[in-house]
Amino acid sequence: MLMYKPKNLAVKLKPAAEKAVKQKHPWVFSSGISRINKTAKTGDLCIIFDRSTNKVSAIGLYDSDSPIRIKIIHHGGPVKINAGFFQWKIKKAFDLRNSLIDEKTNAYRLISGENDGFPGFVFDVYNKVGVVKLYSAIWFPYLEDIIHALVKTSGVEAIILRLSRNLQHYDPEYKEGKLLYGFLEDTVVQFKEYKVNFQADVLLGHKTGFFLDHRENRRRIGTIAKDKTLLDVFSYAGGFSVHALAGGAKEVVSLDISNQALELAEINANLNSHKGNHITIAGDAFEILYKLIKENKQFDIVVIDPPSFAKSEKEIEVAKLRYAELAYLGAKLTTKGGLLLLASCSSRITADVFVEIHQDEFRKRGIRYKLEDFTQHDTDHPVTFKEGAYLKSAYYRIY
Repeated sequence: MLMYKPKNLAVKLKPAAEKAVKQKHPWVFSSGISRINKTAKTGDLCIIFDRSTNKVSAIGLYDSDSPIRIKIIHHGGPVKINAGFFQWKIKKAFDLRNSLIDEKTNAYRLISGENDGFPGFVFDVYNKVGVVKLYSAIWFPYLEDIIHALVKTSGVEAIILRLSRNLQHYDPEYKEGKLLYGFLEDTVVQFKEYKVNFQADVLLGHKTGFFLDHRENRRRIGTIAKDKTLLDVFSYAGGFSVHALAGGAKEVVSLDISNQALELAEINANLNSHKGNHITIAGDAFEILYKLIKENKQFDIVVIDPPSFAKSEKEIEVAKLRYAELAYLGAKLTTKGGLLLLASCSSRITADVFVEIHQDEFRKRGIRYKLEDFTQHDTDHPVTFKEGAYLKSAYYRIY
């Protein structure tokens, strides 16, 4: 455990930053800080005082390694930051997700970072195994209390630690893959999503091992896939593919640049009873899609869910071009009357802009379409501030 014991800091903010915090925004940039009464270190508690009333307006954690210098964990008056505080917050998050968890679904996100008042902290549950993913060192001094609360609330039997790249050598006590609680015989864990079986490697898989945010979209595709053909682009471990096969699809093509991801997709498909033909294609998505068009291939359902194309502000314009190109390619590969699902996890591309990109491209290319639905986050990925909204999925009927 880290030896450093966090201290309390008295903080005053500049007017614009204070206004944002009063509106319950979770970030204070270094430029928004007016005064701190002591030398600050990562993990210190920032007690934010109102400029005019001098009353406590929020409490955050100081992060010396980030331009987001204070990450808010509590909005409102004074409160003691201790084990009871974290237990209360985690129970509140669990109650929000309770409707998701039953005998058909046992994997969910219990803590979704800023959206649950835990900036830079994610906790996913896969059956009886929990995965903590940290993106900021502010949480190390508080981990013991938080882990205790997570176990008590979720009932997991083991918790493993995953770290963002910048934290992997931060402290020798907290290494990537450290077992924070319980016993874990195998890092490959099986779980269910609406009765569909999957497995995830909670140590070696992307993020925490799987992408839980598309759960409802995957279920929906599964319910309409019977006797249909489906193309799953950027398939990773085959989330959409497996739901489609379990739902009775006659042929599913999983396309991803990673052979390892496609092996996972095949394993996941075989965890379920299905009669469909599952084909995997490894390669660059854009190149393969053009090749499929040249071969006059079409599918009843096309799902295109790429990784984030806009991880920084300077990438936004290129990202828009790539989303437009994928909309065109997807529409060309969708049968007349078929369904095209276009998704994005780029928070810098807003929902309105995302749809506008598609529809401008469809009009330009003379593609007839109808926007049947537009979905965003599932219940366990709540959105409590503008930047927290990243997932967007547009359902188009192509004519």
